[in-house]
Amino acid sequence: MNAIHGRVSTSGRISLPAEFRKAVGLHDGGDVVVELAGDEIRIRTVDAVIARAQELSRRILGDRPEGSVQAFLDERKREAERE
Repeated sequence: MNAIHGRVSTSGRISLPAEFRKAVGLHDGGDVVVELAGDEIRIRTVDAVIARAQELSRRILGDRPEGSVQAFLDERKREAERE
């Protein structure tokens, strides 16, 4: 793992080195998710967070059609019609 020494400004800003941004696809900036995990601050790209959620979903639901977002929405629509 690469590591650098950085400084957080009084306004809470920190600069990420270009090689770090390039490595995760933030060439021209971009959206990130910042998480507090115990005593660590984690910064991940939104794309990485979505990919991880999709991976977990596939692991849990597999390729079952009833596990799709569309199946979920269809079920919610049927429930609403019954009410």
